[in-house]
Amino acid sequence: MEKPKLIRITTVPLSLDKLLSGQLNYMNSFYEVIAISSEKEYLERVGEKEKVQTFHLEMSRKITPIQDFLAVIKLYRFLKVNKPLIVHTHTPKAGIVGMLASKLAGIPYRFHTVAGLPLLETKGFKRTLLDFVEKLTYSCATKVYPNSHGLSDIILKNNYCSNAKLKVIANGSSNGIDTAYFNPDLFSKIQNLELKAALSISTSDFVFVFVGRLVADKGINEMVAAFKLVNEKYPNAKLLLVGDYESDLDPLSPLTLDQIKANDAIITVGFQSDVRPYLAVAHALVFPSYREGFPNVVMQSGAMGLPSIVSNINGCNEIIVEGQNGTIIPVKNTHAIIEKMEKLIDDSAYYTSLKNNARRMIVERYEQKVVWSAIIEEYRSQKI
Repeated sequence: MEKPKLIRITTVPLSLDKLLSGQLNYMNSFYEVIAISSEKEYLERVGEKEKVQTFHLEMSRKITPIQDFLAVIKLYRFLKVNKPLIVHTHTPKAGIVGMLASKLAGIPYRFHTVAGLPLLETKGFKRTLLDFVEKLTYSCATKVYPNSHGLSDIILKNNYCSNAKLKVIANGSSNGIDTAYFNPDLFSKIQNLELKAALSISTSDFVFVFVGRLVADKGINEMVAAFKLVNEKYPNAKLLLVGDYESDLDPLSPLTLDQIKANDAIITVGFQSDVRPYLAVAHALVFPSYREGFPNVVMQSGAMGLPSIVSNINGCNEIIVEGQNGTIIPVKNTHAIIEKMEKLIDDSAYYTSLKNNARRMIVERYEQKVVWSAIIEEYRSQKI
């Protein structure tokens, strides 16, 4: 008996590779999975890794109406030929292209996962345009899956779709966490000491880490400004930045860039395909983002035994429970970042308490196989 076809679409293959890692291969046991995204060579590597078919569809994260129209036409033709049972999209551009083409092609099950709403930081005509696109995406979908309860509330508040169309799967998260992979016990003391030496981190240093894109809406400007003052008071504090800059989409301020370059206590290592070694040498995650869906890095850090300082936004404030596995601060608040950084350095009993809870609270709520099984069950439960 032939397995039904399942198509998963993201704007860029990095999302398939990192945000949905392992999930496509798992789904292949139940469906004939086809992964669709841009950047053909990278997409093909993801297909080989996940052992699924791929189809290249060039898309841009920017506003490109002509290119988007052509992408819809190309995808529509592909869907008419392949006749999948399910099309499931992630990320905004893949959402509108995938849902619109699927609706036109008559695909019965059209699912869209919302893992964040970048439009919330926009204003004026651009916000009006993006609101329209968001509503159109959801209207073409048969089901919309916000990956956090906070995100679900925002969708309802903005009238993007009805409550009947929304569902948060499991406890949230698009992919859960492989807690066997994100496990501090996999890294020996010697390995950690070697990496610290390579990064000029001493055994007496207290290391704050950030993992993600080095852009303004991740709170990097505020975090770097806060750390500068913390480091002046605590010379043994270090800030480890793991991720790439995106100067074309959401650049950091010139002052922030200058401070990163000038401060020897701020260590940049660029994008890393495996972030675990850097989490293993850190003491705490700092993640002062302005907006998120359900941030993987907060779960990954927790699974690696790190307490987190996170902003009070959806996703972050569901993963972190104040005073148990981390602490929650207001958005865009440099003073709050300073206060919490200093408390983690100064109050060893408080820090140890958070650290002791960090891994357990991720394993109990966000183990990956539980999330994957819940997605399969959701697929099977649909009646259209």
